Amino acid sequence: MKYRNVTISGRVGAGSSTLLKELKKYLVPQGWEFFSGGEFMRQYAIDNGLINQNDPKHHYATAYSDDFDRQVDYGMKERLENKEKQILEADLAGFMAKGISGVLKILLVCHDDIRVDRVANRDEVTIERAKEHVFDREGENVAKWKRLYGDYDFWDSKNFDLVIDTYSHSKIETVDMVLKELGMEGNGGSVAE
Repeated sequence: MKYRNVTISGRVGAGSSTLLKELKKYLVPQGWEFFSGGEFMRQYAIDNGLINQNDPKHHYATAYSDDFDRQVDYGMKERLENKEKQILEADLAGFMAKGISGVLKILLVCHDDIRVDRVANRDEVTIERAKEHVFDREGENVAKWKRLYGDYDFWDSKNFDLVIDTYSHSKIETVDMVLKELGMEGNGGSVAE
């Protein structure tokens, strides 16, 4: 394989969780391990009473202590440096991979209106509630990350190896693009069929 590890990053609603789920179908049988930062942090927040029980689908990075955030983020970095066949999906996965060789850093992008619509449909909330979740959460999270790690654009496309617009490309096309980049050619043009 071209790369020994993969990171998937993107703003809320860009499709990073969906891509992770789809890649599992092809890479788990080959011994790849997967980590979802969002799922891990959500479960931690629930287990420790840090999440609003009336709105358990939505949580902010500000719910966690700085030390815990650093522990999780630097834990991802350590996995990328010392292990192989790791796929890490998290807001800061690509940022934590900077300077580490052999890591395919994927950024998923999508227009804000589409992201809001996806969150509204996924979480069964109003468009207004989805907008609050997407933009308020991102604003608070980015402010915390800048305080912890410096004044960076954590989703600057120039820091990623593969940037995919998940509105312009279907779920199958997105998976195919990643597998092709990993050096896994499909039969008949589509690996994911």
